[in-house]
Amino acid sequence: MALRLPTETDLRKLARANHFELSEEEIAAFRQLIPGFFQLYEQLDQMPEPREPITYRDRDPGYRPSRQEDPYNAIIRRCTLRGAPSGKLAGKRVGLKNNVCVAGMPMTLASLVLGDYIADTDATIVTRLLDAGAEIVALLNLDNFALSGAGDTSAFGPTLNPHNPEHLAGGSSGGSGAALYYEDIDITIGGDQGGSIRIPASWCGVVGLKPTHGLVPYTGIAGIDNTFDHAGPMARRVADVALTLEAIAGKDPLDPRQGEVIVQPYTEALGRGAEGLRIGVVREGFGLERSEADVDRKVRQALGVFSELGAVTREVSVPAHREAPGIVWGLVAEGETALMQSNGMGYHWQGRYNLGLAEALGKSRRAQANDLPPTVKLVLLIGTYVKERYHGRMYGKAQNLRRQLRSSFDRVLEQVDVLAMPTTPMKAHKYQPDLDLLGIVSHALDMSDNTSPFNMTGHPAMSIPCGKSDGLPVGLMLVGRHFDEATLFRAADAFEQHVNWETL
Repeated sequence: MALRLPTETDLRKLARANHFELSEEEIAAFRQLIPGFFQLYEQLDQMPEPREPITYRDRDPGYRPSRQEDPYNAIIRRCTLRGAPSGKLAGKRVGLKNNVCVAGMPMTLASLVLGDYIADTDATIVTRLLDAGAEIVALLNLDNFALSGAGDTSAFGPTLNPHNPEHLAGGSSGGSGAALYYEDIDITIGGDQGGSIRIPASWCGVVGLKPTHGLVPYTGIAGIDNTFDHAGPMARRVADVALTLEAIAGKDPLDPRQGEVIVQPYTEALGRGAEGLRIGVVREGFGLERSEADVDRKVRQALGVFSELGAVTREVSVPAHREAPGIVWGLVAEGETALMQSNGMGYHWQGRYNLGLAEALGKSRRAQANDLPPTVKLVLLIGTYVKERYHGRMYGKAQNLRRQLRSSFDRVLEQVDVLAMPTTPMKAHKYQPDLDLLGIVSHALDMSDNTSPFNMTGHPAMSIPCGKSDGLPVGLMLVGRHFDEATLFRAADAFEQHVNWETL
């Protein structure tokens, strides 16, 4: 396509946006120089773009299910995409959070802003799932632009809790939690930047793993910030999560989030029991301002089960855990703002850039910005202001402080094998269809005090159901050393094999 050259008016506007003025001499000189640079852009634009091959082409883009078929509103689209005839996931039916690109299918981020965007390539983990024999059967609901932990901001409507539909499933991967209560979905994939796998796992009573940062490739998945984007598996049983992680973990040269990646045989950790495991119960994870007493009580009761299984539990203290929210917010606000203002791509990294998504988001963000959810609008306002007013210092300081936060947990993990605390301080929020804007934004992040620190430190963290109170699940979060997911699976499987959590 022919590229339009900037006019004199454009140049003056661009200069003001960059906080300088142009003299008449500069205008004249730049207008003579710019066409030569745009000839290079034209040359670039005519070059064929390299595309990753689409291995599995037989795919039915499916349909939007009715609420009768999907009572929890967990599914955006039913589909059929069959993988290899054999493999470790053969016979497993998988649902994907709809921030994961599947070629030929809509990738909505549960927002009106993306409109009719159809992905033209598969995310790396989609190829790996299919190579392992899985069948992809659903694209799953999530919070609008994945920026809430409650489960009620999707443009497709709220995702409801399978234990009590008067409550929410949690977010942002709410559909990935609730859909596991449908008989034809065995495994789901969620994304996690502040707890978005573990929150719905806790509230829906399923197993959800946020792996070590970089263990699972994020290529082809819409995110917030390369430095804390995570994707991971969810299922009703620990064994299915371990099996799925074996299929999707590992190095991807197209993902800049990955440094050294250490993969383990996760399923071999199953059945080993908890005898001799050292579990550190993090004092600061209990008794939070928003903690519900029954949640703390159920988690401590579950930790007693580990003692019965031969594990050694003792209380440990990590004061930095309570200080983490400032670091989290310092990264989320400017990180999300920078990503949105670069149309979902960002800069300064090598890997696969999703040009179709960038073009779709860039056009729609300008034409339909009023359709952004209030959570995103607030983040963009604050992130833009802080970037301009404080020149990136807050984001940079938060990045620098991450190393100290990580070290605080690493020091304790030298003395114990696993850290434990409630996944969320409360049970699932009640769904309030008439909640005002202030309420929607206020309860979007009020459950993430325990989950979000580990997005910043990159430690693997798993939520397992450990009991019920008032008919709603309670989640226990287990945190391990970097790339030691196997120990988490060992502990979680031992607990699961010993008790029926719904009767605790």
